[in-house]
Amino acid sequence: MTQTDENTVETDAAAATGLWAGDTGVLGEQARRALLELIKGPYLSGVKSPALWSALLADEAGIRSRLDELFLELVVDRVGEFAFVRNVSSTELKVPSAVRSAALTFLDTAMLLVLRQMLLAGEGEGRVIVGRDDVFEQLRVYRTVDRDESDFAKRLNSSWLNMKNKLRVIHQAGADDRAEISPVLRLIVDAEQIQAIGAEYRRIAAAGGAVPMDAPDDERDEPNFSDDRTDSDTDIDSEELTA
Repeated sequence: MTQTDENTVETDAAAATGLWAGDTGVLGEQARRALLELIKGPYLSGVKSPALWSALLADEAGIRSRLDELFLELVVDRVGEFAFVRNVSSTELKVPSAVRSAALTFLDTAMLLVLRQMLLAGEGEGRVIVGRDDVFEQLRVYRTVDRDESDFAKRLNSSWLNMKNKLRVIHQAGADDRAEISPVLRLIVDAEQIQAIGAEYRRIAAAGGAVPMDAPDDERDEPNFSDDRTDSDTDIDSEELTA
């Protein structure tokens, strides 16, 4: 096949998937929408977006290829029916950081730890639904003497809303004070990270929670999550807290 013939084949392939005049993309419409959802983050849910989930599975190789070109790795959990992207990790070259980050406060990170612990404890029973008050109770060890009850409750509510609306690791389940923990949280934070963060947070709790509740924690890639540091924070790679 000559170079001209190869160019003709490539042009014909692009035309077959073109969605508008001049479109040179090679993915179909639904696959492109799935790709866009993954890049927007924090993750693609098969439960919430079944059509896009089906498109991802149908053209996973093509979507992976497009993500590779952006220095992004695709993580797919077929059992939990969710997928997200994270920055490529390579020892062969220095890769740019493509995944955006979101600042989490100390209390945000503590709540993530509690939610993940609850998820793992109840996974064998199917969907894990928790009460807001139960989660808040486990975080009261971080209330410092200079915080009155109403102020601490306000900060807890703020973190709860971040979990629901910003990070999307919990979803309302019936009443406003009940939420289902997304299984994506199991992969976003791995066991090694939990051990490092948990040890530091237990030390802080034992010392009376002496860290400002609104102090930024570590930098996490979304679903990747993120934090700035105080001296007492633990340095972690939070792109796998994983969108």
